[in-house]
Order: sequence, then C-alpha cells, then structure tokens
Amino acid sequence: QVQLVESGGGLVQAGGSLRLSCAASGRSFSSYAMSWFRQAPGKEREFVAHITFTGSNTYYPNSVKGRFTISRDNAKNTVYLEMNSLKPEDTAAYYCAAAMGYPRYANPDDYGYWGQGTQVTVSS
Repeated sequence: QVQLVESGGGLVQAGGSLRLSCAASGRSFSSYAMSWFRQAPGKEREFVAHITFTGSNTYYPNSVKGRFTISRDNAKNTVYLEMNSLKPEDTAAYYCAAAMGYPRYANPDDYGYWGQGTQVTVSS
C-alpha cells in the first residue's frame, strides 16, 4: 500500500514554471512506477509523464515533451514534475499515480494508487 499527496500547484502566467511534488508514504516506494496525469473540467484524464521504478526511463506525450520533466528521489519517497513554458491549455487538476512493476504507463486503469490532486491554472 502507498499513500500519495501532491503539492505545488497554483496560478501562473503563460510562459511561467511550476514544480509539482508527490510525497509517498508506505512501504517500498522504490518498487513503484510513477506517473502524472491531469484532468480538465469536462475532459478525460490525460497522461502527462511516467518514470520507471528505477528512474532510468521516462516517457511523455508530445503535448508536454520538451517542457515537462519527471524525476524521482527514492530516498525521499518523492516524485516531481517540473513544468516550464506553461500554456493555458495546461490548466487542469494534476494527479500522481503509482503502480507496481511495469504498467501500461499511459493507461490510468493500470494504476492502483492515486493522490487527491493539485490544481494548476495558467492564465493567458
């Protein structure tokens, strides 16, 4: 079991940056692959970034590639999402998610643990 708590959301102007954190409690954080998803009102949950449990591989959709960076510190049981060059279309609630092993990283159904979300609002 793992519990996830996101932080770092807020209001930022277009072109700005934010860093989200997801703190995990529970056992064996380093055994979990981690991802960030986002969901805007009236839209489906969207994959944003994935990092393997070792941290050796990361994956992004084209919509955020080159602007967002996922990282993890297994000693601190924390995963991060560095977001740069933010756009109004990045506005959403951002969720971190955890899965054991090798999930289909873009499929939210493969993740058994979710945080409560943190709101990111990008103004134009």
